[in-house]
This record gives sequence, structure tokens and C-alpha cells, in this order.
Amino acid sequence: MHTLEFFFDCSSPWTYLAFESIQPLLDRDDVEVMWRPMLVGGVFNTINPSVYENRAKPVPAKARYYKKDLQDWAAYVGLQIGQPPVFPVNSVKAMRGAFVAIEAGLLVAYARKVFERYWTDLLDISDDAVLREIVAEVGLDVEGFFAAIGEQGVKDRLRGNTQELISRGGFGSPTMFLDEVDMYFGNDRVGLVVAKLG
Repeated sequence: MHTLEFFFDCSSPWTYLAFESIQPLLDRDDVEVMWRPMLVGGVFNTINPSVYENRAKPVPAKARYYKKDLQDWAAYVGLQIGQPPVFPVNSVKAMRGAFVAIEAGLLVAYARKVFERYWTDLLDISDDAVLREIVAEVGLDVEGFFAAIGEQGVKDRLRGNTQELISRGGFGSPTMFLDEVDMYFGNDRVGLVVAKLG
């Protein structure tokens, strides 16, 4: 039996691609996927500030290729990924909400809707009205959801996952750990995970 920990923040388009690409693993009897919501901004602020430097002073040729590469991957995975007008976005509430969805057994449906609303519909997932719509669509209790994401325990879980990722050598989203110690970063490493599983 293998475990695959998936550290993720819905504010990343590459994480959206990886999230959809690992879905077939959920059907395998020999793999347990463990969803690990985190805040990628917290990771960048702590150990990877070069991300902000690259955004402030992008290399033009690299920036042009980045757009092409993202669209190539989106076509390959079968997703529509646009450029949200609010970017970067404050994903704190949405990512706290992932814990509520995990407890209800609705993480996949919930995270998929958050990804879709932000990257396909280009809506602001920090907006309570947008989150309310997502929560209702996936079948979670709206008032219970917003009460839960304000609880200190949920805040601590999100902060804890973020700090844990850093302490284990992670530096962004998505980061995957196969059987606790074998780390893979990025959407394009999903194939390596699948190959390692055999």
C-alpha cells in the first residue's frame, strides 16, 4: 500500500492541472491519496521570495513561453484555464474550507469547483459570495462552512500544513510526497509519480 500526499493551493493553475491528472489514482486499490491544503503564499514569503521577484521583473521571452506552456498543458489535460483579473488571489478562506470538505468527504468536488471558478470562470475566490455559491453547489451547509473556517482549529491546520511542507523541503504548489519521503514538485512530475507506482 502506498500513500500520496498532495500539498495544494487552488490559487495555482499548475496545481489545477496536477489535481485533475492524479484523479485516476483515486481508483487504485494500492494508493491512498491524502489531501494536504496549504497556503503557497506563505511558502513563498518564508523560503521562496524569488517568485515575487520574477513577477516584478519577468524575462519577456520566458513570460511569453509560460503562457504558451500553460495553454499546451491545459489542452493536454482537457481544462480551460484563463487569466483571472484578480491575481494573485487571497485563497485563505477557500483553503480553510478544504478542511471542511475533507471532513464531509467532498474534497474532490469542492476543490474542483474552487479551481473552476477561479481559473475557468475567472471569479474572485476570496469573495464570500463566490464561495457561498461553491459551497451550496457541492452540498455543504453554507452557514456551517463559514462558521468552521473562522475557527482557530481550522486556521491552525492550514498554517500547520504550510509549515510542514516547508520543513519537509517543499517550496511551492503542487508538492507531492510518495510514501512520506519521495518528493515531487509540479504538474509535470505527475507522470513520474505514476511511473514510480508502476
